Amino acid sequence: MDKLQAMQVFTRVVDLNGFARAADAMALPRATVTTIIQNLEAHLGTRLLLRTTRRLNLTADGAAFYDHAQRILADVKELESSFMDAARRPRGLLHVDMPTSIGRQVVVPALPKFHALYPDIELKLSMNDRQIDLVQEGVDCVLRIGDLNGSSLVARRLGSLSRLTCASPAYLERHGIPHTLEDLRHHAGVRYFSPNIGGRHYPFDFQVADKAVEVPLKGAVSVNDSEAYVGCALAGYGLAQPALFMVLPQLETGELVEVLPQYRPQPMAISAVYPQNRQPSPKVRLFIDWVLSLFEGCPILQGKEDILTAYCAEATAPRQTLQVDLAGLFALDELSAQN
Repeated sequence: MDKLQAMQVFTRVVDLNGFARAADAMALPRATVTTIIQNLEAHLGTRLLLRTTRRLNLTADGAAFYDHAQRILADVKELESSFMDAARRPRGLLHVDMPTSIGRQVVVPALPKFHALYPDIELKLSMNDRQIDLVQEGVDCVLRIGDLNGSSLVARRLGSLSRLTCASPAYLERHGIPHTLEDLRHHAGVRYFSPNIGGRHYPFDFQVADKAVEVPLKGAVSVNDSEAYVGCALAGYGLAQPALFMVLPQLETGELVEVLPQYRPQPMAISAVYPQNRQPSPKVRLFIDWVLSLFEGCPILQGKEDILTAYCAEATAPRQTLQVDLAGLFALDELSAQN
């Protein structure tokens, strides 16, 4: 049995919801299509399709086989195309998953530049703050923040996200400005929980003499979304420790104020990852290279402490408002040179 042909016939039967339609589309005799499906089910030892007079329905095994067959056929097609014409521009669908904040504030504003370079690549971007299963969800690569120790994924480091501790002026007026870690006993924090760590809260951490010190903070609200996290800090629910790029506009306007700058939290790594047992396609390699160049050209996405210090100092002084978009992020390199 030609297994590749069997997968092609099976997926076409499912897509077109009929043996006759699949036979016509593939220019095959209808009896041949029927025989191929019967031989495939016999080979697998399970029923894949439930046939009625009006339509076909997938069994549970059929649905699982369909999903895997689609991915295999897509990989085969991409492999063939990469050898058939190496000079041809990359094309086709590329599914990338990333944190909401990175997607909306860093990647999406720069996408026109990506499509100017690779106009035939269709990007499917999913954005959320949870850890996903790349294989099960059919994702080509993901951008992930944080430690990847113990992961079976292949990772390529993109940058490091500078973080700071901040709060709204209204909150600080009610509770006072903390000047030492001991002062935090009288403060609340916006807490962030994640299924990536079993639903637990990420601790508040502060760098003291090059060591990370965790300080538990009480809080009236917990969230699992980065934008909601910043929103709760703006609403006065307590201290927060976001990445600098997430709160540039609020530092500009004074809606958020940095506290404890001498004990800034450690930067968090951000990486592009893909399955270990899958050779990255040319599209994946091109996207990762492009995102890497995006991060390398932006100092605050490389965890540079001098940029964070310079920016926060400038944010408290009267000056023209810096346009907070990708152009503004890259303009911080000029700010560093002036300080």
